[in-house]
Amino acid sequence: MTAACLLDSNILLRMSQRDNPHYPAIRAALIAFRKQGTRLCYTSQTLGEFWNASTRPLDKNGFGLNIAETDSIAGEIERDFEFLPDSQAVHDRWRRLLVEHEVKGVQVHDTRLAASMYFHNIPQSMYGTSPVSAASGFSIPPTFFMNRHPDRTPWKNTSSSF
Repeated sequence: MTAACLLDSNILLRMSQRDNPHYPAIRAALIAFRKQGTRLCYTSQTLGEFWNASTRPLDKNGFGLNIAETDSIAGEIERDFEFLPDSQAVHDRWRRLLVEHEVKGVQVHDTRLAASMYFHNIPQSMYGTSPVSAASGFSIPPTFFMNRHPDRTPWKNTSSSF
């Protein structure tokens, strides 16, 4: 079975901004994954989070891109990475995880990513400059996602070659 990695919205955001201080490390990690034959994946949720932050104004901790710029970058993401579709099975797994792990607040969104990872057999998620492996059996405790969002300093640059 081919290895796979879910790319978090923070990776999608930062890899599209060449002047982002995290860009070189993210690019190197993505290249290493590609050389290993790892499938690099995204979900509608991570693309939606990317769109949200990309189009949010700079003064609201966003990237301040217009719709055309954001759409262009989203198209590159859709072209270059594998889409993991939602399904009833993903939804059902997500609901079970919410109850089993007593998930509350913002972790509800991250738990949906864990459910998608489980259903699509994606053993790791890249959310910073290094991958994080999911817990064995994909029974991911809420602490798996705690403090996973690095600072969201806005960077303005419309170049987006991956």
